[in-house]
Amino acid sequence: MDITALESMLKNGRDSAMLRLSLAGALQQSGDLTAALNHLQSAVEQDPNYTAAWKALGKLHLELEDKAAARLAWQKGIAVALQRGDKQAQKEMQVFVKRLDKNP
Repeated sequence: MDITALESMLKNGRDSAMLRLSLAGALQQSGDLTAALNHLQSAVEQDPNYTAAWKALGKLHLELEDKAAARLAWQKGIAVALQRGDKQAQKEMQVFVKRLDKNP
């Protein structure tokens, strides 16, 4: 879906963490990292148990060269994944954190 369609859904009251994640991804691909960050932060505020949003938030922080924020997002995501039994997301984010440890 394109950014305009996703923003239209948001304006029409269909706000959700999944919509915010999708919109953030589209904005990130278009190069609007600040807007993408805002939508990812909204996604994790709306649904703090959404591991995919935590993972994406960490990746975006890393792209913005904020390693501390990336680490924090992934650590929160790992904690959520552990609680939910989402082993794949947990492992992925643990790998991301280990990579940060190798290249601080």
